[in-house]
Parts: sequence; structure tokens; C-alpha cells
Amino acid sequence: MRLHLSRSGNNGARLLLAGTVLLAAALGAGAGIASLPAEEASVSASPPAPPLSAASLNINPKRIVLDRTGKSATVYLFNQGDSAGLFDITLVDRVMLPSGQIISAEDARSQPEASESLSRMNSAQAMLVATPRRVRLAPHSGQTIRIRASGDGTLAPGEYRTHLTIAAVPPPDTGVTADQAAKQEPGALSFRIASIIGVSLPVILRNGPADVRAAIEQARVTTENLSLDGKSPPRPTAVATFDLVRTGKSSLFGDIELRAAKGRSGKDGGEVIGLMRGVGVYPEIDRRHVRLVLSRQPQPGETLSLSFNDDDTTPGKRLVQTPLVLP
Repeated sequence: MRLHLSRSGNNGARLLLAGTVLLAAALGAGAGIASLPAEEASVSASPPAPPLSAASLNINPKRIVLDRTGKSATVYLFNQGDSAGLFDITLVDRVMLPSGQIISAEDARSQPEASESLSRMNSAQAMLVATPRRVRLAPHSGQTIRIRASGDGTLAPGEYRTHLTIAAVPPPDTGVTADQAAKQEPGALSFRIASIIGVSLPVILRNGPADVRAAIEQARVTTENLSLDGKSPPRPTAVATFDLVRTGKSSLFGDIELRAAKGRSGKDGGEVIGLMRGVGVYPEIDRRHVRLVLSRQPQPGETLSLSFNDDDTTPGKRLVQTPLVLP
């Protein structure tokens, strides 16, 4: 049995957490788990395994774009931890949902709400090769991963994507041994939980010119009771919500900025009261709903300026800017 958790940043590298639950049953000769009455079972858990060194894994860059077949790129891994780690390197297809959540294509197949996104995603998995496939990193050491696009030149124009995923391999002593299981009382169930931590980054293959255009729709500012650090009591906090719309054929990737329209001197370009970096909209969705927590409560009647700046084909270029007037 495996427990899957994920925490994504915006749309560059994302942190993957997979808690592997390893079970060993000592149920007596000929008995199976299904035959054990629930009220007769006793369960004991060993302490969680120590965190694996993938928690200290640094990866650079956080995103890769190949603009023609045959081009290659490198990713540098660095183990910042004090213990060695063994890591598997794989290419995994992942799908973006309109909420901005990114899930594996495997998980998307079992979720009806993800079926449309999955059907529209163009996988680059078969056209890319990543080497090596497994690395061992000593403490404070690094390794270069090479990614190469292959093909015969017949690839149809468009944007294709998969995700380079680096996950820690559990140590061989993870779990309950046969001897430990044999020492359990009849009817006892023992388990040990080991957290497997890794990182994933998008690898985009573009064939043909990029078509990067954006729009902002349904923008408004509301007030919600939020705890900004997860510890302090919730308090009224201004939140801007809107749809970031992909109007071109290529994906979007860039920074969202909300400014006061006028500075104290009356000139354009006031203080930044909301900022979100590395926001993407992949081709399998047309729009992404965004929530932006603001640093202060805007004043009634104040005019704000909401913009999205490219960080892909033309870094720094403002793709869209729209005024937001508070009632």
C-alpha cells in the first residue's frame, strides 16, 4: 500500500512526497489478511524512518525548454545533506488542471474532472532520453543529468511536455524483516512508514515558433480570513482572484504583479502589493484560476494595475496589463 502526497510550487520544479507504507503480517500458518477479523487484530507501528537525503536535494534549472528536435540540455543535481543518497531519474507525464494543480497522467485517468486535460496533453516522453537513470550522491556532491531530444524530423508543429522526476530510493533496510514479522504475536500487524522525497521539473519540447499570448479575465478583490503563516490566528486579508487565460497556442510561464496604479508622487507604477513568480498555463488548459494574497487591504475607490510578465520566450515582456478598480 502506498500513500501519495504532492506539494507543488507554481509550475517549475515541484516537490513530491510519497509515504511508502511497508506491511508485514504475522498471522499464523495458513492465515491470510482477509481472514483476520478486525476486532481480533492488534497493530503496532515502528518509529518513522529517518528522512532521506532527497530532502536536501537541490536542482538547477527548475524548467527546461528545447526549441527544436536534436537539441539537448543538462540538469545539475546537488546533495546538500550530510548523508549519501541513491536517486532514480525518470520521465513522467503530468497534467495541469484549471485550478493549477499538477497530477500524474496515471492519476488523471481515474479522475473524471481531469479527463479533458489529459486528452489535450501532448506527451514528449517518447521523444526524450535522460541519462543516467540512477545516481548515487555522496554528501555535498553533485551530478549532471543530460536530456536529449531524438526524432527523425517528422514531428508535427506544436508543444510537447513531460516531467523529469528525481526520487530517492529507500534504503535496503526499510520495512519489517521476515524475522521481525515471525516474532510478532499471532494476529499482530506491524508496519513502518518511510517518507520518500523527490523533485520534478517540466521538460518542454517545441517544434516551430512559439505563440505566447495572454489575457486576464474576471479579476476582483475580496477579503478572506487567513492565517498567513499557518500558526497565527486568521485575520481579514485581501485576496485578488482572476483567470489567467492562454490565448496563444504555446504555454504561458511568467510572473504576476499587482500594483497600486499611482505612486505617492502621482506617477504611474505605485507599490507592489501582490506578487507571484513562476506561474504557468500549459496547453492542455485554456485558463487557470489564480488566487493572489495581497500585502495590504486596498482602499475603496483605489485603482490597481494587474499584469502578467513573460519569463519564457521574451523574459520581462509584459504580455497583458489590466486595471482593477475597487468599488
